[in-house]
Amino acid sequence: MEEVKAQLSISLSPIEVLSRYWGFHAFRPLQEDIINSILQGNDTLALLPTGGGKSVCYQVPAMMKEGICIVISPLIALMKDQVAGLRKRKIKAIAIYSGMKKREIDMLLDNCVHGAYKFLYLSPERLATDIVKARIEQMPVNLLAVDEAHCISQWGYDFRPPYLKIAEIRPLLKDVPVLALTATATAEVKNDICEKLEFRNKKIFQSSFERKNIAYVVRYEENKLHKLVTIFERIPGCGIVYVRNRKHTKEISDFLRKNRIAADYYHAGLDLSERNIKQEKWIAGETRVMVCTNAFGMGIDKPDVRCVVHVDLPENIEMYYQESGRAGRDGRKSFAVLLYNLSDKSETEKRIRSSFPSLKEIENIYTALGNYFQIAVGAGKGESYDFDIAAFSKTYNFEILKVHHALRLLEQQGLLAVSDAVFTSARIQIIVKKDELYKFQVANAGSDHIVKFLLRTHSGLFDEMVNVNEAEIAKRLKIDKQEVVRTLELLDHLHIAVYEKQNDKPQLTLLEAREDTRYLRLDAEFIEKRRKHYEHNLLSMLAYAMNKNRCRSQFVLDYFGETDNYRCGICDICLERNKIGMTDIEFDAVADEIKKQFSAEDKNLDSIVRNIRNFSEQKVLNVLRWLMDSGQIVQVGNQLRWKG
Repeated sequence: MEEVKAQLSISLSPIEVLSRYWGFHAFRPLQEDIINSILQGNDTLALLPTGGGKSVCYQVPAMMKEGICIVISPLIALMKDQVAGLRKRKIKAIAIYSGMKKREIDMLLDNCVHGAYKFLYLSPERLATDIVKARIEQMPVNLLAVDEAHCISQWGYDFRPPYLKIAEIRPLLKDVPVLALTATATAEVKNDICEKLEFRNKKIFQSSFERKNIAYVVRYEENKLHKLVTIFERIPGCGIVYVRNRKHTKEISDFLRKNRIAADYYHAGLDLSERNIKQEKWIAGETRVMVCTNAFGMGIDKPDVRCVVHVDLPENIEMYYQESGRAGRDGRKSFAVLLYNLSDKSETEKRIRSSFPSLKEIENIYTALGNYFQIAVGAGKGESYDFDIAAFSKTYNFEILKVHHALRLLEQQGLLAVSDAVFTSARIQIIVKKDELYKFQVANAGSDHIVKFLLRTHSGLFDEMVNVNEAEIAKRLKIDKQEVVRTLELLDHLHIAVYEKQNDKPQLTLLEAREDTRYLRLDAEFIEKRRKHYEHNLLSMLAYAMNKNRCRSQFVLDYFGETDNYRCGICDICLERNKIGMTDIEFDAVADEIKKQFSAEDKNLDSIVRNIRNFSEQKVLNVLRWLMDSGQIVQVGNQLRWKG
């Protein structure tokens, strides 16, 4: 408690808190405005780019106020990183997420009630539970921060129903401001966030989505692998190659290595330790190019990525913007390249069909899950289970892709939640007083040396869950690891301590008790709306790839509602336009005159040039050539036809 009190910085200004705890002497754009809005008690929506310092926006004001800050996040890995970062700064923080046992959660929440922590990170699924709500009502909460806030909108690209329940705790937090944070949101999603979080005294801060140092490029390529080699031969520095298929990550990285490019591959199906080694080598520069699925990159802030290449079409422009935005965070010129060919168009149509299994298929997979985990009908609510999608699919002879999409739809129906594999160390906390522990030691002499070693080498055992390494303890005591594990299990069994074993498996959490399939009511209308929305997003991405005349940056900015913008001058479209040697105003004026020449009939080249007298013949020919190259004008026999 004294440690937390010592951390309070009520008398300090935001910049002084930033300097004292984070070592920075200036805020990034909009950060200070957002912090001041929170300090004034406003509900605030902050749209900042990935890597734009969103966490500082809630961490600084929370440090300036009495009480605890609750942070809602769907990403366990990022929660763990944030907690580790705060603890390095001697700021007490914890995270509660899927896979943790009820006794551990209960103890951690009690500690939050009694003021032992400054930050509590919660997954949205945990926030919705009765035990968490009851404890939050007793906590001195100073701020509610909602990260990845676009997840609250069914029109966002990563809708998660548990986010809809966040507003339910607002009556428990009287006069506590809410800060919603996201990197990407359309106008529709922004409105949804404010409405669903029941904003009062609403303030919205948004930095531009424009990345002036990134050149967006689309290349039509039948042989994408050979083009990849060419790209990394011409563009120096490190890069990321995104693909959709896990198998292809290895195949492409092998191909790049055969062509003398230091590459490796990464996907969520790899062993955790292997993933960590691969990631560290890439960050250190030992690996130049990482070929990966979208499981790679979240939370990694490597500033010198010069090129991000997408071999397959992303699901939507938001995802493409976020992933390509991992290039050039140091402000230097970088490239976001999309490789595209005609097969991508047919693949897009196939993905729309395969991403939405029938209601019967979803019901069968839901029933199989209950049987797989041996969950009785009416049971399982709030319970988490280690989940291997490949093993599950093989057991019931399901297609893995179909299971993946069915789980996604079941998540969106609010029935369950699936998290990626995240390594969690073995942890222990002693929950009895010292005299009771001493009685255990006397009664269990064979375990005494292990308990004494723990007390001597691990501080805070009586206060919170502390990480332990059973193998290291065994090595130091020169005993078998199983002897250490047996002692820790005995402590847990006798309620002397809470002991949680190491885990690195994905988690499946039931948000509602298992239902009898006969009474399972899937919302067919909602699923159809999601299908149409998914189709719209994919077709928007396809339109971006097929676009031949609009500045790539303008295309992306328009999608996010930034319509008052200029050509970037560095994308593939702009570079071609630049060859004409005309200003935007002049080009648009000539193009408008050319368009006026076409009514319901085709025209020949000579008549168009002859009828436009306000501009030189050469300028008219240059713009005509551009419009033909970009497909707005096509040749039909000896005539020209406007397609626009």
